[in-house]
Amino acid sequence: MRIAIDISQVVYEGTGVAKYTAELVKKLLEIDKVNRYLLFGMSLRRQKALKDFAESVLPLNSRTMVKILPLPQKAGQILWNKLHLVDIEQFTGRIDIFHSSDWLQPPARAKKVTTVHDLVVYKYPQTSHPDIIRAHKERLRGVKKECDLVFADSLATKDDLVNLLKFNPAKIEVVYAGLGEEFKKTRCEEIDRVRKKYELFDDYILAVGTLEPRKNLSRVIKAFEKVSRNPLVVSRRKPLELVTVGKTGWQEKLPQTRHIRSLGYIDQKDLPALYCGACLFVYPSLYEGFGLPVLEAMACGVPVVTSDRGSLKEIAADAALAVDPEEVEDIALKMTRIFMDEKLKSELIKKGLENAAKFTWKKTAEKVLSFYKKLVRNSSS
Repeated sequence: MRIAIDISQVVYEGTGVAKYTAELVKKLLEIDKVNRYLLFGMSLRRQKALKDFAESVLPLNSRTMVKILPLPQKAGQILWNKLHLVDIEQFTGRIDIFHSSDWLQPPARAKKVTTVHDLVVYKYPQTSHPDIIRAHKERLRGVKKECDLVFADSLATKDDLVNLLKFNPAKIEVVYAGLGEEFKKTRCEEIDRVRKKYELFDDYILAVGTLEPRKNLSRVIKAFEKVSRNPLVVSRRKPLELVTVGKTGWQEKLPQTRHIRSLGYIDQKDLPALYCGACLFVYPSLYEGFGLPVLEAMACGVPVVTSDRGSLKEIAADAALAVDPEEVEDIALKMTRIFMDEKLKSELIKKGLENAAKFTWKKTAEKVLSFYKKLVRNSSS
């Protein structure tokens, strides 16, 4: 097979979509020693980043190629999502499979595959920028009409596609994302290095994610303020701070105080140790298609408080304390329980480690590759 994959989204480092694209491509190229791959991308200002990524993952053989168009993705939105003109083969040459990004859906003569990570633009449009809403809705219309196969990150996302947009369930396969091998318990020396680097308290609660309304950080802050003033917590602990990590999104500014700190986007090499040093990870997002940070925290041996909705409930299973993300009191109560109940904390850590071990990029890539093969095999029979 000749498989083309749109890698354009890898330039948005620090986002879940960028991580998904990069890790899936890396693992596919690692496990597949038979098929030919073409890494396709479109960017004007960030084309060097695309080329650098492609060169970093390409094996030294003739089965892999790179094609980067020096055009802004806005042009792709107009040409492909809106007007739906010009087959992708005009740029890739003949291919059997085209796996599109979550931003652009070009027409193709090849079998068309894509991954839908979430339907936030339909379920929580108030948390997304109007330009993002428009782009995703235009793309999803093309996906529904033309894609031969859609990968959903979770059962929750599959249900959303079927129930909200009336997608054909027979064309949707649930393939969970994986977890990077770097997320694991870290040496004390490394934790201390990261704590000193970012000047963190000995005790801190960690929240990870793009700073945008959907991540629900305003309620996290209110819940943290309740926890940090709770006499029972204060009497048992050292001074406590809330630390947030993530790129700046839109319409979300966090207060910076002695006990509430935003580190912004950090060196990803520091992230596992940052998780490991936390006494609690909190992620009560209003909506996620998957929720990878929950698994990252679990793999690092940190107890987790997360949302009781959709994919987060599905991914976390019984290895986290679930909360109503719109109830500050509930978030604060579950955070306090972990601080006050050492047995509960130990149980959550144990279950979290077991749960996180179920998710690997090797499993993800193997499933994706098996569906590529099935799709092409069925088309030729």
